[in-house]
Amino acid sequence: MIYGIGTDICDVRRVAATFERQGERFARRVLSDAEFAIWQARSARWPRRGLSYLATRFSAKEAFSKAIGLGMRTPMSWRLCEIANLKSGQPVVVLHGGLKEWFEAQGLTAHITVTDETDYAASFVVVERNDTP
Repeated sequence: MIYGIGTDICDVRRVAATFERQGERFARRVLSDAEFAIWQARSARWPRRGLSYLATRFSAKEAFSKAIGLGMRTPMSWRLCEIANLKSGQPVVVLHGGLKEWFEAQGLTAHITVTDETDYAASFVVVERNDTP
């Protein structure tokens, strides 16, 4: 049964402007440790690609927070929600700490997709409740 649906579109130029004002502190606030390492590697090779990565993660976490109905309030937080990729490239939600505990206690499963173009990043999340008869 569908528990919630969330979508978000993010202007990469706004992320770039925020990054210019706040620098690495912005990336540290939004990204998990694993995501931060990927962001650093992508940014080192091609800064624009690093900004797109940061924007897709920002968008995905916003969409996820909407799908679970909490917005950005406890137990939801930027760094406890990680958007990883399987070897196939498929994005997956990986949760940590109190957010993971809350999510599992609710019997929830998340499905996510992310995309980006030159100026925009977008995400769509469907969260299901694992109802067992």
